[in-house]
Amino acid sequence: MEENRIEINQGLCNGCGSCVSVCPTGTISLVDRKAAATGGESISCGHCEAVCPQAAIRVIAIDHEMSRYITFTAEKQWLAPGKYSTSGLVRLMASRRSCRSFLERPVDRTLLEDLIKIGITAPSGTNSQAWTFTILPTRQAVFSLAGPVAAYFRKLNMTAEKTMLRFFLKYIGKGELDAYYQTYYQKIKDALKQWEEEGKDRLFHGSTAAIVVGSRPGASCPAEDALLATQNILLAAHSMGLSSCLIGFAVAAMKKDPSIQLTLGIPLEEGIHAVIALGYADEVYQHTAGRKKVTPRYFEG
Repeated sequence: MEENRIEINQGLCNGCGSCVSVCPTGTISLVDRKAAATGGESISCGHCEAVCPQAAIRVIAIDHEMSRYITFTAEKQWLAPGKYSTSGLVRLMASRRSCRSFLERPVDRTLLEDLIKIGITAPSGTNSQAWTFTILPTRQAVFSLAGPVAAYFRKLNMTAEKTMLRFFLKYIGKGELDAYYQTYYQKIKDALKQWEEEGKDRLFHGSTAAIVVGSRPGASCPAEDALLATQNILLAAHSMGLSSCLIGFAVAAMKKDPSIQLTLGIPLEEGIHAVIALGYADEVYQHTAGRKKVTPRYFEG
């Protein structure tokens, strides 16, 4: 395919063979002591371009504009393993908290666009990069998603109120509705009441922007890819002065009622994996918080 084509400047190539060593698909080999694209299985990972000391290789599919940011200047020098502060990284990770109280301050669109560029630095299965991002740049846009999501849960609550239906479904081995009733029904009912009577946003918590992370068909592990990009966005948002919160109820609603994503202009063939509320927090913390105890399991063959 044209988009997977690799161009190698024979005049610049010194035949070191570094690109041959790092190519995961064996697409490059040395021919007459010069690198040449001899295979047709390139996944456009960019390893060859990044490792070449002569800057002799160009991967056609890579758009270098996606590595140019609007709100800051990124350092281009590769950072070797062990050359970054682990303590600083852990501090960033532990300092990011799920925000449930946002200020009315809008988020500049340039920040949202840069967050997506940062998101796609994540790895993806077979480098498919089939993720999609839909930006909701204003509070009004966020409301446009919140309304259909609220309507979905209002209808689900009405269904869950039918005791005999819940018991029958549970009897035939389909206990999801009863489990929802036991765990979420009352919380959702209270939240919808506050939404309708007080205008209190218990879904997006007053955030003034959001990003919906999805995937196009064809990826080998689309959900994992999308969630890795999502984690990048969450951490980057904190470093850029924004706060965030994952809105799982919105994802669940769109999975059950795909018509909701159509209201955002997202094609039905795209899967939805994360909804990230973004904005400026009306919260200040003094310390990082810990986590529940985890006991790792070892297997040594």
